[in-house]
Amino acid sequence: MEVQFTPEQEAQLAQIATNAGTDAQALVKEAALRLLQSNGGFRIALPGSVVAAMRALRARVKPDPEGWTTRDYVHYGRR
Repeated sequence: MEVQFTPEQEAQLAQIATNAGTDAQALVKEAALRLLQSNGGFRIALPGSVVAAMRALRARVKPDPEGWTTRDYVHYGRR
């Protein structure tokens, strides 16, 4: 299997590998093997998915100063 990186990405990987005392190929292989060993715990959110939209929203929204959750706002006045 081959993976294509941009020259900038290759330079970053080479720098990380040098700092770790290994080569870039071994670094990438180790990262991929760790991903496989984590039993698929890594999930990619597709760019147009609801999950990606929620993550983007959460990144922009600041926590409520009074500690209210989204559910609190949805149910406000319904009691």
